[in-house]
Amino acid sequence: MARDHKPLLRRARVLAATAAVAALTAAGTVVAGTPVAAAAKPMGHDVSSHQKNVDWQSAKAKGARFVYVKATESHTYRNPYFGRQYDGARDAGILRGAYHFAVPDKSSGATQAAYFVRNGGAWRADGRTLPPALDMEYNPYDKKHKCYGLSKARIVSWIRAFSDELQRETGRRPVIYTTTHWWNTCTGGSGAFAANHALWLARYDSADTGALPAGWSTWTFWQYDNSGTLPGDQNLFNGSMARLRQFAAG
Repeated sequence: MARDHKPLLRRARVLAATAAVAALTAAGTVVAGTPVAAAAKPMGHDVSSHQKNVDWQSAKAKGARFVYVKATESHTYRNPYFGRQYDGARDAGILRGAYHFAVPDKSSGATQAAYFVRNGGAWRADGRTLPPALDMEYNPYDKKHKCYGLSKARIVSWIRAFSDELQRETGRRPVIYTTTHWWNTCTGGSGAFAANHALWLARYDSADTGALPAGWSTWTFWQYDNSGTLPGDQNLFNGSMARLRQFAAG
């Protein structure tokens, strides 16, 4: 079975001058190790099968306002805890969305997008569902082919095919999760997606997001750590709670 995690992004933490700063959550609680940017920004997290049965009421009490739940990987794997995680977050009043872990050397972007939609990646304009997300990162299964053995042009084409199929089936373009290093290495710094794809940037041990991938002038979500107050990875939304609800509603 496919590994259900983000192994190489976690190894590639950026060593910044400031690590472990304090900030205020929306509730006004001081949380050590949270970026300065967290003040007044909605806090969230992302989970996969590793978190299993999440206590969603506890997560909300600790400040969770949104969550992304891993639904699928490639065209063969579905998170066995997805349903209870996804519905549990909704029932607790937390905005939730689904994400897909891309494995571009296994099947086409369109094939994986269709599999994602059939297994949790569908979007509903109910005001409680975040747009689906596409997780693009280094190959965790073959270190010699960290960009999956594909050229930069083929990676760009794969992402475009995934995005086009997702929009055709759901009406939304995917949020793209990545690091600046992966994007510049594996897409050649493509600027093809910034205009109509929200950016979910991963950058740890830093007081800010640093340089963004080519094309983007701002981030929508920032994954700033892989552990913390909330179950799973720690995230921020770059805006107000009202803006987050608008983003969910489309």
